[in-house]
Amino acid sequence: MNQLQNLYLNDMDMSSSKKRSVCFVITSFIHYSRNILVLDELRKRSDVELHVVLAGTALSAKYTSVSIGIKERLAKAGFEYLHEMHFNLEGDNYATKTKTTGLGIIEFSSLLEQIKPDVVVIRGDRFEVLSAAVAAALMNISIAHIEGGDLSGTIDESVRHAVSKLSHIHFATNNDAANRLQKMGENPKYIFNFGSPDLEVPAKLGMHAPDITVTGSGASLDLSQEYIIVLYHPVASEFDDSISHTKTVLDAVHDLGVQTVWFWPNFDVGSEQISRQLRIFNDQVQNHKIRFMRYLHPEEWFGLLRNAKALVGNSSAGIKECSFLGVPVVNIGTRQQQRLRGPNVVDVPHDSSAIKNVIRQQILHGKYQSSSLYLGESPSKNIAYKIATVSLYTQKIFYEKEEHAVSEKIWKTAKNIVS
Repeated sequence: MNQLQNLYLNDMDMSSSKKRSVCFVITSFIHYSRNILVLDELRKRSDVELHVVLAGTALSAKYTSVSIGIKERLAKAGFEYLHEMHFNLEGDNYATKTKTTGLGIIEFSSLLEQIKPDVVVIRGDRFEVLSAAVAAALMNISIAHIEGGDLSGTIDESVRHAVSKLSHIHFATNNDAANRLQKMGENPKYIFNFGSPDLEVPAKLGMHAPDITVTGSGASLDLSQEYIIVLYHPVASEFDDSISHTKTVLDAVHDLGVQTVWFWPNFDVGSEQISRQLRIFNDQVQNHKIRFMRYLHPEEWFGLLRNAKALVGNSSAGIKECSFLGVPVVNIGTRQQQRLRGPNVVDVPHDSSAIKNVIRQQILHGKYQSSSLYLGESPSKNIAYKIATVSLYTQKIFYEKEEHAVSEKIWKTAKNIVS
């Protein structure tokens, strides 16, 4: 077989009696919640052999308030091939996160060599996801990326775009993101916008409020009464301000005197700084109205979110899930500054008075009309279908409109030679 035949062989339609081996990477509890329906659709397909890799904080009890872990839940649901990978280093600085990324590349390469998948599926902009993308790309394995092309404005955005450039199949969640991917030189034939699978979760799995008396710490709350939710994560480029920014948000929420469910931060640089301030506050401040929680399973999370008077912080949940549910959002700082957002989001700087005023305004406003910015038709089923059936390739070519005709001619000529 000559070099040209070898180069384009993977682009031929791979449909046959052989099942397509799909490796789906989950590196956080949130990734699991947002991908649960895609996973289920892939599991149900007779033409797919699905391997689910649990890695990063998805394996750590430190980041969850649930009694049943993801692996146990997946096994109970009938998922057969489940793999664990432990490579996260403890430490709250740039070096430990960078080393974690490097260790992730080593661990993913070993596992991929063992599984030998046809395609690796990853989502979003986590640095652990970058490890999987680098390993798969260098091992000549096709990569499908969910949620590429979005903007956020922090290091997460750089990671997201890097993953997109390593990926071969793209599942954008909105038109702006899909257009952006094409501007980045990705082939439009492999860019699909089916909407965000997150937004299907409440309709498919249901929503019910959790019993927060059996988990978490801090104040006892009555969820039948008015409450807000805080999701506040670190911003790696603002590490030196993590303590002061956290104190500002804490002061504003505490002064407001509204019942609050506050979730602990993610694993990014600065997370320990934030966590320490939350622990100090909970230990030293008497009679506050904040209950501190960790991850909840999606049906409980959506049940809690649906009835909240507002979501405060800097999480993408405020941009996406809240836009669909119509929950008012107070978005603080720069972490989501360039995200496509609906009218339910009001931006505010790290200023205690401004934060309090906007929270009051959003509570008074009440629910917004549901937004369709990230809404699609059966995104989970459509994403799973494409992962299972789309023609795979590994050699990427930068796509430019003016070269499209020439590229198509080369592409067709190569396929004719192979056939």
